[in-house]
Amino acid sequence: MKTNLLFIMVLIFLGAFTNCSAQINLQDKIVKKAKQRIEKKTDQGIDKGLDNIEDGLEKAVKGESEEDTEAETKSNKTEKEENETLTETDTKKAELNWAKYDFVPGDKVIFEDNQVGEENGEFPSRWDLFQGTVEIANFGGDNVIMFRGGSPTIIPYLKNPEKDYLPDVFTVELDLYKPSGSFNIYLYDRKNQKVSSNATFFNLWSNSMECHSAKSDLPGNKNIDSKWVHIAIAYTNGKLKGYIDDTRLINIPHLEFNPSGLSLHCYHASDQNRVYVKNVRIAEGGVKYYDRYLQDGKIVTNGIRFDINKATIRPESMGIINSIYKLIDENSELKFSVEGHTDSDGDFDYNQKLSEERAEAVMNKLVEMGIDKKRLSSRGFGESKPVDNNETPEGKANNRRVEFVKM
Repeated sequence: MKTNLLFIMVLIFLGAFTNCSAQINLQDKIVKKAKQRIEKKTDQGIDKGLDNIEDGLEKAVKGESEEDTEAETKSNKTEKEENETLTETDTKKAELNWAKYDFVPGDKVIFEDNQVGEENGEFPSRWDLFQGTVEIANFGGDNVIMFRGGSPTIIPYLKNPEKDYLPDVFTVELDLYKPSGSFNIYLYDRKNQKVSSNATFFNLWSNSMECHSAKSDLPGNKNIDSKWVHIAIAYTNGKLKGYIDDTRLINIPHLEFNPSGLSLHCYHASDQNRVYVKNVRIAEGGVKYYDRYLQDGKIVTNGIRFDINKATIRPESMGIINSIYKLIDENSELKFSVEGHTDSDGDFDYNQKLSEERAEAVMNKLVEMGIDKKRLSSRGFGESKPVDNNETPEGKANNRRVEFVKM
């Protein structure tokens, strides 16, 4: 733009000297000087563009070099030394803003695996292997299930796995980290159960979810590769829904297949493309919240999740919190005591304090959303009121709960 203006000014300037032959030399000098300045500006622009390209190439080469070095380092590690670290961006906490999230997990846990107490490099103890190589690894400070090669597939290690162990109403949840390729969730046991060719499974791609003929892309060109995402599936008497983080992508009204089990599969997993899974839960669904309130005088939920040993509410809890908010908002007579409970792991007094803080955090979230604080109170009971045994992961998961009790 500046170069064009300069050239126009030169032409105007020259117009004042066109009637005098004595000024021809001056015209020539002006034209020559203008060309020099234009060429200089052009050279500066080209240099700047080349500098940007050079910087980009240098970063790209450096990135490839770092990846190659990291891959070589990992390949030299033993299974027990496997220890991945998330980037600073990956470790930032997700904001609790899933305002439209409508997934509500089942209220009775029938399979739970959060990898607590697992040994690095060993096969995950709560699973069975169908094919491939799968191990426990430490990734970002957490124990995770690592899929590393051979088209790996695992299924829950349960008694009588050949039988249909999924109820008519159930939910499946897990956290997934995949660098590239697809990840598959089969709603049957690929090792122990015989099914027809129309068996249901989900394909999770870089920016979409697919199940049978239904496929949807994430809005806003979102991409789920190389970061943790929360996957949720809800099945209710033939109706199937699928979610990635706060977005529902699959909604099949009549599924022509009876889900009977669970298999996790990753064809693209390799030592150069390791895939990670954690916090897997299968839960049986229940009656609607208002019906529970009328029947029992309270609503029991174990789908409100918190960071480990903290009262920080996790984003995937918003399905339940949104439903509770709607229930209270639409029924002006409802008043609830928000009550927290823990399992028996850890110190008794610490669990008591933690349950109080978590109940208060949920109450404050509802107030923040617009519920009058006079309609709510909070209290904690720690591990003193278990509803299940504390000997199994499923029992502990059922005991870690938040109840909304009629006041």
